[in-house]
Amino acid sequence: MAQLKHVGVFSALKVFAVLHAVLGLIAGAMFSLFSMVGGALGGERSGMMGMLFGVGAIIIFPILYGIIGAIAGAIGALIYNLVARFTGGLELDLS
Repeated sequence: MAQLKHVGVFSALKVFAVLHAVLGLIAGAMFSLFSMVGGALGGERSGMMGMLFGVGAIIIFPILYGIIGAIAGAIGALIYNLVARFTGGLELDLS
């Protein structure tokens, strides 16, 4: 059994940033789709707003999700490192 006693904060930050940016892209695409469908069902004014929100979601969601994921990953790694000092870390069975 191997023990994980330390997690690199910058490493966790990078992984969580990319992971959450991908999730943000998926969420943004879904939001975009729903906004465009809702805009198409509405009048002329709501159609334009739906398209703007839809396009904006594909750009903004991955950026926001990536930033939030990076912060959460770094904080999680810091907390894990602190807790692992007292508990000995996680036991891993690597094969």
